[in-house]
Amino acid sequence: MEKIGFCGLYCGDCPSHTGVIANLSRDLRKELRNYHFDKTAQFLATVPFFKEFQKYPDCYQVLGALVKLRCRKACRDGGGNPWCKIRKCALKKNLNGCWECADFESCDQLKALNPSHSVAHIQNLQMIHKKGIEEFKKGKKYWYLPKLK
Repeated sequence: MEKIGFCGLYCGDCPSHTGVIANLSRDLRKELRNYHFDKTAQFLATVPFFKEFQKYPDCYQVLGALVKLRCRKACRDGGGNPWCKIRKCALKKNLNGCWECADFESCDQLKALNPSHSVAHIQNLQMIHKKGIEEFKKGKKYWYLPKLK
């Protein structure tokens, strides 16, 4: 249960927890520096076909932000958003997770995750609520799931 967030998201699948995006971003920035690609981008930006390279400095800055997007601890160990209202609510109610709350499907706190996870967390919570933690661990865990029709 240690990697299952109170919200139903599985920290083991989180790109911040795995570090995959941070590592790729770090490596790409390193290669861009090695090739002094800022100079190449500056030239390419003058060619109408490559006008998007005018935004290269912004792109490089975003890659730097992605390098920082790393979370070494799982939610239950204090990782993730330190101000997470979902975690605070579950702890206040003395719940192992939102799946133990009768109102999780209509919870306003959980709706805050919709922009970045759509209904994945609700799908996970429904599975845990219905089948339990052990079955959830064995099955499909959703990180992003478009709304079901």
